[in-house]
Amino acid sequence: QVMLVESGGGSVQAGGSLRLSCEGSGYSYPSYCMAWFRRTPGKEREEVASVAADGTISYADSVKGRFTISQDNTKNNLYLQMISLKPEDTAMYYCAAEVAGQSCDLHLYGYWGQGTQVTVSS
Repeated sequence: QVMLVESGGGSVQAGGSLRLSCEGSGYSYPSYCMAWFRRTPGKEREEVASVAADGTISYADSVKGRFTISQDNTKNNLYLQMISLKPEDTAMYYCAAEVAGQSCDLHLYGYWGQGTQVTVSS
């Protein structure tokens, strides 16, 4: 059973930076895709950035140029470096993972962390 634990959230002023971490364990297949999502009350969940099983990276337009997704060498852990933060980046951020395959191609993730809160004040 894959377990994902996020950390690194906090409160910052606009223009500040944060680095989110996602520690993963329990992987039983050779390859997974992973992603960061965020959710704000009253809004739909948004996929912020993702890493496909082949390493292809994608970003939401709202964070391009400001957020950077990465993995460690083991590919077990996921990170999200966030700079030039804006108040609209305030949300609960979640790490997600899925076994490489059709679900990954569709950006459908079966494993989720509990989330870490990011609050950006103006």
